[in-house]
Amino acid sequence: MDFNLPNDPGIYDEMFDQAGKCRPHYQKFKDKINEISRKRLKQLQHSTGKSQLAMGMTFNVYHDKQGLEKILHLDVVPRIINATDWKKLEIGLQQRIEAINLFIQDIYNDRKILKDKVVPSDLILSSKDYLEPCVGFTPPKGIWCHITGTDLVRDKDGEFYVLEDNLRCPSGVSYLLENREIIKRVFPDLFYQLGVRPVSDYPGKLLSMLKYLSGKAKPVVAVLTPGVFNSAYFEHSYLAQQMGVELVTGPDLIVENNRLYMHTTQGLRQVDVLYRRIDDLFLDPLNFNPDSLLGTPGFFDAYKAGHLAFANAPGTGVADDKAVYAYVPDMIRYYLNQEPLLSNVPTYLCSRQKDLEYVLEHLSELVVKETNAAGGYGMLIGPRSTKELQNEFYNKIKKNPRNYIAQPTLSLSTVPTLDGNCIEGRHVDLRPYVLYGEKIEVLPGALTRVALVKDSLVVNSSQGGGSKDTWVLYS
Repeated sequence: MDFNLPNDPGIYDEMFDQAGKCRPHYQKFKDKINEISRKRLKQLQHSTGKSQLAMGMTFNVYHDKQGLEKILHLDVVPRIINATDWKKLEIGLQQRIEAINLFIQDIYNDRKILKDKVVPSDLILSSKDYLEPCVGFTPPKGIWCHITGTDLVRDKDGEFYVLEDNLRCPSGVSYLLENREIIKRVFPDLFYQLGVRPVSDYPGKLLSMLKYLSGKAKPVVAVLTPGVFNSAYFEHSYLAQQMGVELVTGPDLIVENNRLYMHTTQGLRQVDVLYRRIDDLFLDPLNFNPDSLLGTPGFFDAYKAGHLAFANAPGTGVADDKAVYAYVPDMIRYYLNQEPLLSNVPTYLCSRQKDLEYVLEHLSELVVKETNAAGGYGMLIGPRSTKELQNEFYNKIKKNPRNYIAQPTLSLSTVPTLDGNCIEGRHVDLRPYVLYGEKIEVLPGALTRVALVKDSLVVNSSQGGGSKDTWVLYS
């Protein structure tokens, strides 16, 4: 198979160095792929798509007029991360999640970090995701962010940088798990030859973490989904099935005497732990959005009474704010008295006058993001935008500076990707998943999202991106 070698010194390719030499941890894979004919490789790529459809690995794209159901394209060329790089990521993510959890606990209780002016009070208290009903509350085991999907990118220096923290209802782990099952059938021998760490125990670890939140010996766990039309419904049903627990919607549940019950064929059964995949404000119409039809009236009362545990805890969304993200390094120093092991991408907060002036003057050079948008929406990639779009964002930012941040345009590393008759680098990001129960654990694998269009920096599935299996090596 032909490889189009990287030739841009400003981009870090994860398989080849600038001299075109294969990096050591990719060599066995390169040798294997060179043994496969071009025709056979195309057949293998075609079969991965068929496997995804057969498994029901589809997702819904909102605003798509051509039809809702799509597969997340899985490229047959994996992303391989050596043990040294992964260990650095692992301990950096553990440090980060510990600090973020302490931050959430603090801002809903003592507010020390706000009183000490490390983080501006108005930034937190003005956030639509800061939930007043959570003030004075401590969740079971003192854990707020039980499941986190942290997005990272690799810049031209080869170092990983945190792009954002996803703490509300992070999605994508089901695709990670199913991608592995598919690619194992494509390259069965290589997993043993390279020493790839397994990820198949994630559902078991997730269930153990959820059970840990309850004080009961045999707690009842359920997954709460908005329903079949949600973009991540495949994942909700997949994880419920893998854990062997019930998948429920709001109408399946009822709160009586501050206890949550689900309707079953044998009558009501109490639920002790909910892995909720519904945003905070839609959980409970009595306590949050009164127009919500997705949650169940009284959810939050059962939670505050100590008869129900949520993962993630309501209120975590405040730390999902992209403006709050800019202060995570300060949180690590404040709560842990440590230097951050993983760096943030440099970030301009438009709520700061000096930053605002700089951003407005350099829109053509920066990536601008809405602080609460997701999926690649509400974003301006300055160097690849039109003057008209820049003017549109100029006016939006001027009108509501608090709603925007800006960052320099990173190069994003590339990983070789099958494209027609050759294998050529495409830009990628990385989403590892972190579980916080008795301890903080990082799954030794990740969802790698890939921009399938040459030179594109947008990897989101909703914007036409695809995925890769991520192989983390033992050594």
